[in-house]
Amino acid sequence: MTLLTGAGLDRAEAFDAVETLRPLFNPRDLRVGQEISVLLRPESDSPDGAERPRLAELAFDTDVDRRVRLVRGDDDKLSAQEERTELTLALARVTGSIDDSLFASAARAGLPDSVTTELIRMFSYDVDFQRDIHPGDQFDVLVERHQDPEGRTLKWGDILFARLTIQDGSLPIYRYAPSDDGIPDFFNPKGESVRKALLRTPIDGARISSGFGMRRHPVLGYSKMHKGIDFAAPTGTPILAAGDGTIDKLGRAGSYGNYVRIRHDGKYSTAYAHMSRFARGLKPGSRVRQGQTIGYVGTTGRSTGPHLHYEILTAGAQINPQGVKFQTGRRLTGKELAAFNARKRKIDGELAEAPILSVMVAEQKTEGPKRD
Repeated sequence: MTLLTGAGLDRAEAFDAVETLRPLFNPRDLRVGQEISVLLRPESDSPDGAERPRLAELAFDTDVDRRVRLVRGDDDKLSAQEERTELTLALARVTGSIDDSLFASAARAGLPDSVTTELIRMFSYDVDFQRDIHPGDQFDVLVERHQDPEGRTLKWGDILFARLTIQDGSLPIYRYAPSDDGIPDFFNPKGESVRKALLRTPIDGARISSGFGMRRHPVLGYSKMHKGIDFAAPTGTPILAAGDGTIDKLGRAGSYGNYVRIRHDGKYSTAYAHMSRFARGLKPGSRVRQGQTIGYVGTTGRSTGPHLHYEILTAGAQINPQGVKFQTGRRLTGKELAAFNARKRKIDGELAEAPILSVMVAEQKTEGPKRD
């Protein structure tokens, strides 16, 4: 309503426009920076004969395939209309060779950052993207895409299959929703979930700037045990909960700055320090899910620059996050395994037939990965 009154409409007309729009779209869901087309026409029906603007039409996109319009008809009344673009579901196979980073290489092969982010999260249980990825490693992804009648991809769907081929071997994973809970997950060819108790890296696209162990402290100037791993990333980068659990500490914590600690089970806790701010709605006692944003990278506390300090604790003592080995998640058995194998065979057939979007070797670049 503020947008309309700011354009010169009186409050009564602005209110009428908002209420007419509401059955198709809640104006509170408008995003900052969203483009809105407003057409005004001058009218002079005021007692003094002065012209005032009236709303003739308003239009904006609520999604790539949906547009909402307000139109003033010949009866001088506003009506809300919805326009839909019919999309078709297609599959695309995206393959490539990694040179500088998976983010950059996948982007040049045609994969959007949002899909690559999910890809990294799924492989991050088994792959250390700081140490295990080398030039020449390969990626292969089968992903859904939604196309308009002209064949343009307007939005991307689910990853159905992905494979990373690194020096340690080939790692294929398949998307499958078990019948008991219907929640999609990724499984290896044996029907074992790739999910483990904790993520190896609770932040997307960052680099390790300091490992676990003795080091010379950059602020204090003397050697000191570094009881975690530091990930360098720009201020504001989302920090993810490494696993399901309960927040038992959230707030300012001395040299740690803004600090969160999550208790995951009877054995492990994880801690996150130097945050610029916490995610909304969280407090001690809040339950969080693996991969949920809990805060944002910053440089609060004793810190020389924006980064995440990450710790894994057991029995109250910090241990090396890179040395922890977690058990494999769910293993499918019986009829569920048979259903998964049937789904896997179907995906393998789709993989063989899907058009390859791009095959290329990425050139060496110095810039960091893009983020959505």
